[in-house]
Amino acid sequence: MKHFIGIAMNNGSLVAYALRITDLDPLVYTLLFERFLNPERVSLPDIDMDFCMERRGEVINYVVDKYGQDHVAQIITFGTLGAKAAIRDVGRVLEIPYAEVDRVAKLVPNQLNITLQQALDQEPKLRDLVETDTRVKELMGIARSLEGLARHASTHAAGVVISEGPLTDHVPLYKGANNEIVTQYSMGDVEKIGLVKFDFLGLKTLTMIKRAETLINERHPDNPPLLMEQVAFDDPKTFTLLSSGKTTGIFQLESSGMRDLLTGFKPDRFEDIIAIIALYRPGPMDLIPDFIKRKQGKVPIAYEVPELEPILKDTYGVIVYQEQVMAIANKVAGFSLGQADILRRAMGKKKPEEMEKLRAQFLSGAKTNKIPDKKADKLYELIQKFAGYGFNKSHAAAYAVVCYQTGYLKAHYPTEFMAALMTTDMGNADKIVGYFTECRDLNIKVLPPDVNESHKNFTVVDHAIRFGLAAIKNVGEGAVESIIDIRNTQGPFTSFFEFCRRVDLHKVNKRMLEGLIKTGAFDSTGAKRSQLAAVLDQAVEDGAAAQRERDLGQTNIFGDEVNGQGSEKHLAAPPLPNIPEWDQSERLKHERELTGFYISSHPLARYESTIQALATASTIGLSELSDGREVKLCGIITTVKSMLTKKGDRMAYLTLEDLLGVVEIIVFPDLYKQAAELVVPERLVRITGTIDRGDKGTKIRGSKIEPLAEVQAQTIKRVYIRLTDRPGVTEQLPRLREIFLRHPGVTSVSLTLRMDSALEAETAPLPHMTVTPSERFVADVEEVLGKRTIILLS
Repeated sequence: MKHFIGIAMNNGSLVAYALRITDLDPLVYTLLFERFLNPERVSLPDIDMDFCMERRGEVINYVVDKYGQDHVAQIITFGTLGAKAAIRDVGRVLEIPYAEVDRVAKLVPNQLNITLQQALDQEPKLRDLVETDTRVKELMGIARSLEGLARHASTHAAGVVISEGPLTDHVPLYKGANNEIVTQYSMGDVEKIGLVKFDFLGLKTLTMIKRAETLINERHPDNPPLLMEQVAFDDPKTFTLLSSGKTTGIFQLESSGMRDLLTGFKPDRFEDIIAIIALYRPGPMDLIPDFIKRKQGKVPIAYEVPELEPILKDTYGVIVYQEQVMAIANKVAGFSLGQADILRRAMGKKKPEEMEKLRAQFLSGAKTNKIPDKKADKLYELIQKFAGYGFNKSHAAAYAVVCYQTGYLKAHYPTEFMAALMTTDMGNADKIVGYFTECRDLNIKVLPPDVNESHKNFTVVDHAIRFGLAAIKNVGEGAVESIIDIRNTQGPFTSFFEFCRRVDLHKVNKRMLEGLIKTGAFDSTGAKRSQLAAVLDQAVEDGAAAQRERDLGQTNIFGDEVNGQGSEKHLAAPPLPNIPEWDQSERLKHERELTGFYISSHPLARYESTIQALATASTIGLSELSDGREVKLCGIITTVKSMLTKKGDRMAYLTLEDLLGVVEIIVFPDLYKQAAELVVPERLVRITGTIDRGDKGTKIRGSKIEPLAEVQAQTIKRVYIRLTDRPGVTEQLPRLREIFLRHPGVTSVSLTLRMDSALEAETAPLPHMTVTPSERFVADVEEVLGKRTIILLS
């Protein structure tokens, strides 16, 4: 598989396709070369290229080696003070309370590149504040004087410049944060002085695709190797998946709005994916309802003139792409495609004089092609309307390739796909939490790390995903490589003591061993985590002694040389202490501390069936809800950062995790006083609050915190308990009755008896037997009957 795709305008180039810069045939998908390059174009075209994230550095090194170190540099970018940032920075310096500054900043409309003057013109409430509050007036006055100034310098994410002679002849240079050579001129100025700019972007989705491809080919060595660039764009299973809206991990299609679009639109061909990517943006998004109705045949597709049908047929008669605007000008009015590109750009930039001149040319050309004046005028108005937000089809098509490839992998190889996805986002706990839930929905088990099976990254074992050792905190890459190398050359580890004797304890230190124990990496040896934690010091001393003997080349009492080739495997491990295993809550706590997420289960698992009734939202999709909207979230508090306000009152910032992700909760002093005993890590709670959309993402301003168990007990109306016909179940009924009596309440209980895979019987509510479905009640039932044997319904 190639490690890059060409995106932006170059997909219209047949030469780029022939050179395999892009995998998309421009003739098949009507990608116009003139959108990329034409005789009338003055500026140089771009070829933006997205590379596998891990190999972008190789590309830059190649360019440096080929053209010379003094001919190549990355490009500077200046972060400037925008309207909201200026308000917040000045407010901080003036020591105005956060809540007041935040209120002012939020009155600035969410509009790209808006200025403070424009905000004052558009928002009456902001104007009133400035006129009536002297402190806000001072704040805005200083902010306006600072607005637009450079706040900091950094290296552009993609820009690379190459010069014919030494760069110092043309541009001043400086060293970036990582000692990279960077121009002191920004992107626009670099182009103005005549230097050639390239965009080399690292796209992690390409890295994920490559990882998935490797996993698939390793697991299926007898099959022809899978090469993603050879996969055809007509796979029914892929389109079925996309149409279902189950698009977690699918490039460009993960948002809740995009899922709704997919389930309504139901794409069944590659051209539909291109159109969806082009439409799902501010402006053309208004066309989506009509677009869906046209595809479904609910609205007839009509064309003003027959010449439009071949141009607009793929988009059901709707102008979606810039290339369609150009093609209409070419076919209807006889414009060359170069002239049509000038028309498109003039319409996009809304240059009145140029547009009127081009209108006359358009109407004249249409008349020559025997199109009536009224229709020609209507067509010009139509393309003028759409040219303002028509999308570059070449760009959309390039992204559609990556979108389709990720969809194909998920549809055909879900386990390998999810493993590759989890490895790629290993450092992003928010995303991994959602991926764990997605794996559950796909019936894919995520297994804890294992010293005998795990590799550095997430891997596939049978039809499950095995946790990667590198995802455990304090376990370094060198240690992981050492463990795997010893395992491969000397065989699996049979006990914890034997592991400590065989590995290099200079690389695998005590802190790492503790992390391996607490995350379950030694569970397969049959020992309890609590037992191994108790003998950790003893095992390290035993292992260090064995290592010293190896280093000295000593022999054991049987005369065998202790040489690291496996003789330690034959030494008996000391007995482990007879102590109980840690309870589930402690095991889960350790797992999260050391990996960032819960592995063997989730504290919310027992509430999964009722959270939908108890909550009005989940952490995923909060950014798409309107600012100020009230939501109720159920989750576990994972971190608490408390502080004193300037008035001496205590407040806190919490991290709340549910089954899909995490969100930050702001607990102001009044709420903190009411719920201080609940504002602690590991508490299961329901939090009511309002959406707070700021510059640094979406947070929740808390207004109420309740224990989740109490909310559940008050909300649950009925309990279902599953019984099976396995031996011993009937003997458990007296214990079940005892549990019911220990937890009296008002919630009815029914039993569901499963006789076999096809036969299930349900009792009426048990007479004279009502309970309180608390967390303790659920735990007691599961202790007797096993996990997932109880269902709570509101």
